[in-house]
Amino acid sequence: MVPRRWSIAARLFALQLLFVVVGVAVGGAWSWASARADLESDAAEKSTAVAVSIARNPFVLDQVDTADPSERLEPYALDLMRRTHTDFITIMAPDRTRWTHPDRSEIGRPFRGTVRPALEGRTFTETFSGTLGPSVRAVTPITDADGRVVGLVAAGVTVANISTALVPRLTSVVLLALAVVAVAALFSWLLSRYLGRVTAGRGPEELARVFASYEGVLHSVHEGLVVVDRSGAVVLHNDRAAQLLHLPVPGERQEPIPLAALDVPGALRTLLASGDRAVDETYATSDRVLVVNQEMAFPLGSTKPLGTVATIRDQTDLLHLSGELAATRTLTDALRSQTHEFANRLHAVVALMELGRVDEAIRFASDEIERHSDVERPEAARHGGTERPETERPETERPETDGPGSDDRLDDPARTAPEVLDALLAAKRAQAAERGVDLVADTSGLLGPVPAAPGDVITVLGNLVDNAVDAVAGARPGRDRGRVEVIVSGVDGPRLDGRGLDGHVRLVVRDDGPGIADVDAVYQRGWSTKQAGPEGRGIGLDLVRSTLTRTGGTVDVTTGPDGSTFTVDLTAGNVPS
Repeated sequence: MVPRRWSIAARLFALQLLFVVVGVAVGGAWSWASARADLESDAAEKSTAVAVSIARNPFVLDQVDTADPSERLEPYALDLMRRTHTDFITIMAPDRTRWTHPDRSEIGRPFRGTVRPALEGRTFTETFSGTLGPSVRAVTPITDADGRVVGLVAAGVTVANISTALVPRLTSVVLLALAVVAVAALFSWLLSRYLGRVTAGRGPEELARVFASYEGVLHSVHEGLVVVDRSGAVVLHNDRAAQLLHLPVPGERQEPIPLAALDVPGALRTLLASGDRAVDETYATSDRVLVVNQEMAFPLGSTKPLGTVATIRDQTDLLHLSGELAATRTLTDALRSQTHEFANRLHAVVALMELGRVDEAIRFASDEIERHSDVERPEAARHGGTERPETERPETERPETDGPGSDDRLDDPARTAPEVLDALLAAKRAQAAERGVDLVADTSGLLGPVPAAPGDVITVLGNLVDNAVDAVAGARPGRDRGRVEVIVSGVDGPRLDGRGLDGHVRLVVRDDGPGIADVDAVYQRGWSTKQAGPEGRGIGLDLVRSTLTRTGGTVDVTTGPDGSTFTVDLTAGNVPS
């Protein structure tokens, strides 16, 4: 098993403790050496003063000339040693013969040490191992009136006594060193505990590996990720979150961004600031539909939250595709129901013809064809069962000509051909009829393609019609049939490219339902007059608003007790290329 590496806290504690111990040891050694040098210097000065004072004493000079200098100089030297606290005072002849010594057996024997500088008339100090062991001594000459050296004086203190004098100082240094080590160890331990808590006991290599992994995951996921701290600021976000929430592109260092500075709906800002748990909650921004999940973030082994982590998914395209899929399903269901209905009508026509009632069969078939026509035509344009003149037909019924741009107009992916609107309205009409609602559509005023993509037109018109049918059907359970009217027309505007395309198309959806109580809330996500279904609740009108915002269109609503009217204006010049 691979041994676990030390954490940052443990390494820092050991390093600091080692540094303090080494520092204290070096400081103690330096203090010891400095104190010893000071004591030796003091001893040398003291020994020099004692030796010089003895050499200049007339009593000593007089005793040097006697036959037995030791007789009176020995008591004098011993008494002076006691009074000056020196370890030895040796008075000797120029040939090193001792006249005095603390050990009387050494009297008369040669002095051990250097005397040449003193014989030359100079006073000096040295550390030398004599009969009493290593000592710091001073040697000075005794001169007569003529300046001739007639004797020498050596006074000193043994090194052992100097070391003994250092013991109190050493004790103070050791106690101080231990106190410094203890205090430093305490602070290092407290710091290591803090680091261990914030790093979860991980070592630097593990932290580097985790950081690299988190960075890779953060910037590789396709969902937006936002971390909000307890102060209500975004402290971390990835590239996708920057796109969805219009945040700055994340760099090596991300500065906290207050939630108040985010360009998001107030409801989403409130969720991020609250820290509440959220699961697949939907919010609409000015250009996107976002699904948000949020959880509290807790450090390892703690119940105190650090903040929240929110993941954000963009469902704008998915909801648009869902709208198109719903429209396709509506068309399929309508075709299915019409297949059954027209089969029954065909059976009736065949039966009439078999009975020889051909005129009645033709009239019945003609009435059915007229009743199931795609759009409601003005009465003045109808001619019974006869063919209408080409000039009186609505433009959507006229055959295509070879005029300039006719094929391009129908094939342009950024525009919606009238045939698409006719198919959508036919399907919606059949669906409304099943719910007891009459859907009346008039596209005779449409001069050309609608200046918007088919998917956007289906989303806008389909959702408005669905909401109108829901409002009418829900308000008339068991009562007379409701009515929804759809008018698609061109409004006076500039022609484009000489193709006869009107620059401004208006879609009007009118119902005779109970009206809308709160017009300001009608486009907010979640607002609805019906129960939630499998596709969600209160999404349709919000999709209408977001789609028109993206395509440059506008929508207006008027309402009252007799019904509501939604008016959508699409202008070719505002449609994104």
